[in-house]
Amino acid sequence: MLARTFSFGLLGIEPYPVEVEVDISRGLPAVTLVGLADTSIRESKERVKSAIKNSGFNWPQERITVNLAPSDIKKEGACFDLAIALGILAASQQLNSERLKDYYILGELSLDGSLRPSKGILPIGIAIARSLPDPASPAGGRQASKIKNMIVSYQNAKEAAIVSDICVWPKKTLKETVEFLNNPDTVKPLKLDLEQLFKQNANYEIDFSEVKGQYLAKRALEVAVAGGHNVLMIGPPGSGKTMLAKRIPTVMPNLTLQEALEVTKIHSVIGTLPAKDGIMSSRPFRSPHHTSSSVALIGGGSIPQPGEISLAHQGVLFLDELPEFHRDALEALRQPLEDGFIRVSRIKKSFIFPASFMLVCAMNPCPCGTLGQHKNPCRCSTTQIARYRAKISGPLLDRIDIHIEVPAAKYQELSSNLPAEGSAQIKERVNKARAIQRERFKGEGILSNALMSHKQVRKFCVLGKEENELLKMAMSELNFSARAYDKILKVSRTISDLVGSEQIKTEHLSEAIQYRSLDREFFV
Repeated sequence: MLARTFSFGLLGIEPYPVEVEVDISRGLPAVTLVGLADTSIRESKERVKSAIKNSGFNWPQERITVNLAPSDIKKEGACFDLAIALGILAASQQLNSERLKDYYILGELSLDGSLRPSKGILPIGIAIARSLPDPASPAGGRQASKIKNMIVSYQNAKEAAIVSDICVWPKKTLKETVEFLNNPDTVKPLKLDLEQLFKQNANYEIDFSEVKGQYLAKRALEVAVAGGHNVLMIGPPGSGKTMLAKRIPTVMPNLTLQEALEVTKIHSVIGTLPAKDGIMSSRPFRSPHHTSSSVALIGGGSIPQPGEISLAHQGVLFLDELPEFHRDALEALRQPLEDGFIRVSRIKKSFIFPASFMLVCAMNPCPCGTLGQHKNPCRCSTTQIARYRAKISGPLLDRIDIHIEVPAAKYQELSSNLPAEGSAQIKERVNKARAIQRERFKGEGILSNALMSHKQVRKFCVLGKEENELLKMAMSELNFSARAYDKILKVSRTISDLVGSEQIKTEHLSEAIQYRSLDREFFV
């Protein structure tokens, strides 16, 4: 007998429908899986067999053929276990096959028949909602699906219920799922208050008030967040660079609901979404190790998946020990820093992953890390220092607007009990500056000062006579490169926005000049 169930697979972060066909015929007992299934799916026949037996059902002693259509797309993951098991039960007449036509079924099975969570449930739920017929569209439009029910494990319930247009039925075991399909009117689908869930999860456990001293570094990071600028922190080990970087998301503007769904979708596909939250309401912070490959950073694989830059979408990508990263991995960041996405190409298909993030880097001033400290003098030669800094290419530095020095904190600052400014006060100023930029760039296609083109810099960063003289002197006396010119103007524009000034003044320009450490002749 033939039975059909319906499920979904993932290509990158994009879902596609999969029809699971199960046929039971006479022959020697065996299970054949066809439809370009990977190892994890081929192994599902053992999981499904044990789950069916341990749930109190009979395993058919006949030939079982399972087809995953469409057959020209390679499928991976264990999310088809439940759909295959229900298909076998329906084909062996232990379940009414008519019950299955109204549900998309996703879930991995344990040997005892319990359900485990699957990856990518949120994007699948969104795809199901999009496939439903649009009441406003005229007849004869795009072909629409009538299935709006989704059976998932309890661990995936909140994530799936974020999509309000579908009905989510969370289940714990295979036996419970069969009982539900036999009596679907006995329970109601799960519904969530998305707005309440979104607000409930938007919190941070860390705060800038915990950082002692480092007032100049805090100020520079405030400027960076206000204008969307990338940052490089240079300082000795233990000066607080990592501690500062981890607190940057706490002063960034709150995620909008649409941005939160984008972020949640990516983390759902990778499997890093906390089951208890359902939606990511706080900005992500990713800190990959310096041994990470270019594929780990930008994404890839035989069936490409998002990398660290996509997991940091709408948040912060922190690269500690920047010069120790592989050169090819760092150079791979150049295109997504400009475009806000990464395109991963394979022979059959290209995948586009979102990658709009704030890049925050940290490095020592020299290989030993003590350059500039009087009590612990540097042991590195000039050649060693030059070779160490040359690991960071000019084109990558060109995409980092702010370079700041983070000196070692003094004992008086560390032992002080005076209250430090918290993230809430800094965030309030950042939000005001971002509001000014949104108003300024209406119709320009950008939202922050850091994204200004050369033409837009000329339009929105006009200097007075006194400011022009100051910048001219800085360019000649401090030997700034040509690439530093636009960066200084962009950062000056952000500093003026923070104080609500329409004009870029001398003090704003002076502060921006101080944020170009690696361009100064004496530092290089």
